[in-house]
Amino acid sequence: MKKLFISILVLGFTLTTLNACSTIEGIGKDKKRAGQAVEKEAKKH
Repeated sequence: MKKLFISILVLGFTLTTLNACSTIEGIGKDKKRAGQAVEKEAKKH
């Protein structure tokens, strides 16, 4: 479970970093979505 959580967190961070955001607001929204995905997955387990 801990490995899954870490994997999801790393994946979210990677996708956020690779996503081409041109503004600070866009980066913030992407990070928020990644965090929500991690929380949702953590609640499942």
